[in-house]
Amino acid sequence: MDRDFGALLAAIRACRACAAQLPLGPRPIVQASPTARLLIVGQAPGAKVHASGVPWDDASGARLRDWLDIGVASFHDASRIAIAPMGYCYPGRGAGGDLPPRRECAQLWLDRLLAGMPRIELTLLIGTHAQRHFLGTRARANLTDTVAAFADYAPRCIPLPHPSPRNTAWFQRHPWFANDVLPHLRERVHAVLAGTRA
Repeated sequence: MDRDFGALLAAIRACRACAAQLPLGPRPIVQASPTARLLIVGQAPGAKVHASGVPWDDASGARLRDWLDIGVASFHDASRIAIAPMGYCYPGRGAGGDLPPRRECAQLWLDRLLAGMPRIELTLLIGTHAQRHFLGTRARANLTDTVAAFADYAPRCIPLPHPSPRNTAWFQRHPWFANDVLPHLRERVHAVLAGTRA
């Protein structure tokens, strides 16, 4: 790995900028490499991922890997897949689930991290926070409309809902996601990881 990029990852993982606001303390979780071709941008690690230190090491991650049709080993191959949530540390619980990702992570690290990964061909934007940050005014009024307009963001981005079990009712209400979005997602992911064009 490039020495400068390795130093950047070490700095991110040593970050303590939000220590006073994090209920379980800081444990920045990121997976990245200058050779990565696929970038997954989620919200922030949950409590289970905070405990293990492994990105998407929970039920949401199992569903996400099923969506992508890739195994655990491939998913955690940093040379091919980068995982950089909007917040790198578990933010704590709120009334309706986990709190939003803290903004400091993106402000301090995101641009530098992206600049060090010039081979990214596809970015998966999971959830409203990632979609608003990366799509800006191109994002629709809400997550459902943004995901439904997935073709408008091709070929560089695919917006997705969060794969959390909490969203099962959303998946049931929107069968077009499984019928239309997932086949496109799998085709693009497999093509990018294989180094071909879909």
